[in-house]
This record gives sequence, C-alpha cells and structure tokens, in this order.
Amino acid sequence: TTDSLFVWEHRYYPTWYFPLADLRGDLVANGDTFTSSRRGLGTRFDLVVDGTTIADAAYRHVDSPSEELRDMVRIEWSALDSWFEEDVEVFLHPRSPEVRVDVLASSRHVRVLIDGVVVADSVRSRILFETGNHPRFYIPKTDVRMDLLTPTDTETVCPYKGWANYWSLTIGDTTHDDIAWGYRTPLPESRDMAGMVCFYNERVDLEVDGQPWTK
Repeated sequence: TTDSLFVWEHRYYPTWYFPLADLRGDLVANGDTFTSSRRGLGTRFDLVVDGTTIADAAYRHVDSPSEELRDMVRIEWSALDSWFEEDVEVFLHPRSPEVRVDVLASSRHVRVLIDGVVVADSVRSRILFETGNHPRFYIPKTDVRMDLLTPTDTETVCPYKGWANYWSLTIGDTTHDDIAWGYRTPLPESRDMAGMVCFYNERVDLEVDGQPWTK
C-alpha cells in the first residue's frame, strides 16, 4: 500500500494501519474483541493467505470514534515474515518519523570505571544521539579492557540500529551481567558505530573530559 497510516497506540513508537482494500488475503473474525479508550471496540481476525491461516493476526475498529480508522486494518508484527518500507526491510516495529539518530565522532576523553577499575579509556569514541534517549558513548574495542568482557547469549533488535550483542564483565568475584553491548553490522544510518562497545551510563561510573557524566 501507499496509503498506510501511522497510529500511536502508545507514546513510544507508531503502528501501521492499512486500507482494507489493499489487503491481500481474507480476514475471518475469530470472536475475540477488546476495547480501546481512544480507538473504540476492536474485533480480532485470523488472516488467511493462499490457504494458510495465521491465527489472531489482525484487528479492526469498525465503529471507531476516529473515522479514519474504520476502513483500516492493523496486522500484528509477528504474524508476518518480513516488513518493508519502500525497498528497505524494517525490524521490530515501524520507524517513527519523529525519531532522529545521529552518530558523531568525538575526541572527548571518555573513561568508564566499574568497581573502581578503568575498563575503557578513549579519545576516539562515537556518540549516539537518539531522540528520546540519553547520549551513548560507543568506544573502539582497542580502547576497552576486552579481557574483562565475556560474550553472552543476549540479543536485542532496534529498528534504527539493528541487532545488538552483549557482554558481561567480571572484576574479581563480581560479575556484571549484560553491562555492555555492540552492533557488529548496524543498519546503514548507524554504521559508524560498527564493532564498537557501549556501556550502560547508569550502571557504570562514566567520566567525560575528567568530569562525571550524569546524563
């Protein structure tokens, strides 16, 4: 479709709603309903595509107080194999037109301390500025005590950055689980932080140019 709507069902990110006329497949009401204070009564549907039934894949607000939603259908993200915006695959949820992601090279002197031990020291970091989030400092691995880090099985995905892998950090008898992460192959708009390491600001002592970083 070229006529989808961004609908903010909550304040964090939007959802796509599609014109019913642009849907390829059949909707079969499964008897489940729910109520939204702003969108009205919702009816849930199974989606049948080429003889395959995807249970509980969609819903509609046929009598919504928002008239523009009445002929639209919302497809559950997990119900489909892939999603695309133009020719670019989108992951996890639609990207908000109100979110901006910038990765800027910085020569600030950044130090990360955990339990009094300096685990990263760099003047070659990249600062990630993302709408609604605190700035994050991504540090080259050569400036990080990688000997203290152990890869974990944790993985997360971001529609703006891609897939992140995590490390735990051990100092003496203390292990800090999943305290750092990085993107081996980030999405194009975030490619400048590929292969770097970021620590949770709120779980470490972070110094920038000799001053505590409290953001």
